[in-house]
Amino acid sequence: MPLLVLWDIDHTLIDAGTQLRRAYATAFHKATGIPLEQPWQFDGRTELAAATDALRAHSLDPAAGLLTAFTDLLVTELRARADDLATEGRVLPGAADALTAVGAVPGVRQSVLTGNLYPLAVLKMTVFGLAGHVDFRIGAYGDDAYERTDLPVHAFDRTERHLGRRHSGTDTVLVGDTPRDIATAHAVGARIVAVATGTTGISDLRAAGADVVLPDLTDTAAVLDAVTLVTDRKAALPGPAT
Repeated sequence: MPLLVLWDIDHTLIDAGTQLRRAYATAFHKATGIPLEQPWQFDGRTELAAATDALRAHSLDPAAGLLTAFTDLLVTELRARADDLATEGRVLPGAADALTAVGAVPGVRQSVLTGNLYPLAVLKMTVFGLAGHVDFRIGAYGDDAYERTDLPVHAFDRTERHLGRRHSGTDTVLVGDTPRDIATAHAVGARIVAVATGTTGISDLRAAGADVVLPDLTDTAAVLDAVTLVTDRKAALPGPAT
């Protein structure tokens, strides 16, 4: 049976280091004329949500083009920092092998479901040598919707348009590191494989309802089992609580 596998990017496949925060602060200052002072974090949110919240936290109205100006400048800033991103960031252990192994399974099509804007998703995957593993045409991105839970339908629309087959939650697996990834899979009835490579530990990912929780992607056989075989057993692969 055809299977659509959608990977989160940040803290699932890569660690971008501190370049994102630096680019975010620079883009914010250029777009608004004021420094980025209020704390912000992504936590699996879409770029639209994170940028909107950052503007509102500084008493700025995202409307009238300011949100677009901010996100456009963010893309410009990160593209200018691509070399630094490659130097400072890294592919997380096992990620490349996991993508290779899953992509070799007959019937599997891989892409990303990410809070990143489309150009940033492509940039990050390219900088770290992972772009060749995924079909960006059928992914879902942080400029598709405000809420992450609304992203899967965009991927399903694109599979119908580009592959001639509309996938749904019943033949889709998400791989991610946050409770928002889990909620997004649940929203469409997809399976969710969670990895504890971000800020959320194994026990919390299990409690959030992940079908399988892995400590990381280093055990390629375990990743293959989780993505292609596990259908209705919860937290099938053990790992130490964190």
